[in-house]
Amino acid sequence: MSLSERSLAALYHLREKREINTVTLRYAEFPGVLVPEVEGNLTHDELVQALPADEPRLVVHELSFASPEGMRRNEQLLIFWMPPDAGEQEETYTAGYTALKEYLADVHVHFTARRADQLEYRGLVALAG
Repeated sequence: MSLSERSLAALYHLREKREINTVTLRYAEFPGVLVPEVEGNLTHDELVQALPADEPRLVVHELSFASPEGMRRNEQLLIFWMPPDAGEQEETYTAGYTALKEYLADVHVHFTARRADQLEYRGLVALAG
């Protein structure tokens, strides 16, 4: 598994420049190469809507929320989107997910979501907080 130069640039913008809060990656036509599909400032609802119902994706998303004390917080999440209809691609995307966890070692919240309800905002805040 490798990241395309565009993927590396997108992750740099997310992590270092903070111009965007979401990068969605998919495998390109070339085997083993992840490319960015979405780079943008997405709301929670836009993030959920951007995920295809029948294809997996790897998502790095900066979740903004308030702590119980009322402090604004941001936490980066690594999401492995694996809907049930995409089962034949799970092994391929699992390899990419594992590699991204290593590449993004400072991202501590990572999980697999198979249904949109598993991406419910309060649930993500609970994971991040």
